[in-house]
Parts: sequence; structure tokens; C-alpha cells
Amino acid sequence: MAHVRLSLLLAACCSAVPPRLLAQGDQIAAGIQAVDAHDFAAARGHFSAVLRRDPASYQANWRLALVLIDITKQTPDRIKSPARDSVYREAESYARRAVAAKPGGAEGHFALANAIGRASLSMSPKNRVRRATEVRAEALRAIELDPRHDGAWHILGRWNAEVQRLPALERFFARTFLGGAVFGTASWDEAERDLRLAVQYAPNKIVHRFDLAAIMVSRQEWAAAKQQLDAVAALPSVDVSDTSYKRQARELMPKVMEKLRQ
Repeated sequence: MAHVRLSLLLAACCSAVPPRLLAQGDQIAAGIQAVDAHDFAAARGHFSAVLRRDPASYQANWRLALVLIDITKQTPDRIKSPARDSVYREAESYARRAVAAKPGGAEGHFALANAIGRASLSMSPKNRVRRATEVRAEALRAIELDPRHDGAWHILGRWNAEVQRLPALERFFARTFLGGAVFGTASWDEAERDLRLAVQYAPNKIVHRFDLAAIMVSRQEWAAAKQQLDAVAALPSVDVSDTSYKRQARELMPKVMEKLRQ
């Protein structure tokens, strides 16, 4: 009898859910499955279909933003591409809609930090500085909401590293004249700490390991760099960009080994 009552209760709950929402959940699930299979065109179609019915869907907005970034980042930044830059701006618009739909959602803020950084690549130096400040703020907000968010820690670590890699005069100019006062908070210690946390929370993600290795190279910590490059070589490729990171790691290893022999 208890089993019968439970079955009736479940049936009643399901019947109370509008068919539109059931279909939406199925579509989002299909989109997630397509992302896992690296079929980004299909994933884009699924999440877009949800948004045509419900433009304020938090899940569909942040997931579509990240799908668009995955599609577009396969065109290297060094190549001038108005089409790529347009899609990055589209990704940013979806991420902003996600944050508006659910300000307390870590994934929305992470997607927005990611999208702002990508969409800023073709902008003027002044706009890049202003938006770099927003990237940091959105990554920090994602971490505040989810302290174990490896992607947000990665963005924050990359932010610190990229500021540190700017020539001193350019960094001073950005901080003093372009409104980038927060640039003064950047440090190599923070960059390393942030990436180590990203690795701690997601040790099998190649991108975390590779960017931590790059930071250790910049700090001339050759043994630590080799440790991360060895991990990159050993880990299986899962993300669409992993093959590229593995190739870059192989290209970087001879320099690291030469420094270790000195």
C-alpha cells in the first residue's frame, strides 16, 4: 500500500508541472548531453529552443553563453575575425541575462566573467581596462557564491597573471589614467594561489594545470612548472581545447628542462 501511495503522490506531482516546463527540462538535458559530446552546434540549438519559449531561463542563458564561447574560442585570438568577436558579444548578452534572472547563481557570474574577457579582445585599451575590472568582480562574485568553483578561481588566477605580465609602464598608465586602480592588487602570489585552488578543486582539468605551469615558468620555478606539465601530458583529453594545451605543454617542456639542467 505504501508503494501505491508513493506512486500516486509522484504522479500527482508530475501532473502539477506544466508541460512547458517538462519539455524545457528535457531540452536542457539534451543540451548538456550534447556539450558532453562536444556537439556544440546541437547544444546551441537545444538551449536556443528553450530561450525561444522562456527568454529568462537561467540555465539556458548561462549554458548557451558557455557553448558560444566554446564554439568561438577555436578561432585563435591572434587571427582578426569580426564574426568571432560578434559571437563573443552574443555570449556576453546571454550571460548578462543569466545574472539578471538569478543574481545569486555562481554559474551566471562565472559565464559573465568569461564572456566579458573574451568579448574585450577587440576593444580599445581603455575599454579593455574597464572591462578587466568587471571580469575580476564577476569572478570574485562567483567565488563568493561557490568557494569551490574551479572555473572562477582559474579566471581570477589568469587575471592576476595577465596584469603582472603587462609592461610596468603600461600597467602604471592603465592604473593611473584609465581607471584601473584595481590593477594594483594583482600579484604573482595571488595568481599562483588562485590557480592552485583551481587545480585542487578540479585536478583532472588540463587547462588548470597548463596555466599553473605557465605561471610557474613566469616565476622561474622550473621544478614546479615541470610537475604541472607532466600532469598535462598524463591526463586524458576531455575538453575541446585539451589537444591544443597538450601540444603547447610539449613545446614548453624543452625550455623547462634546459633551465633545470643549468
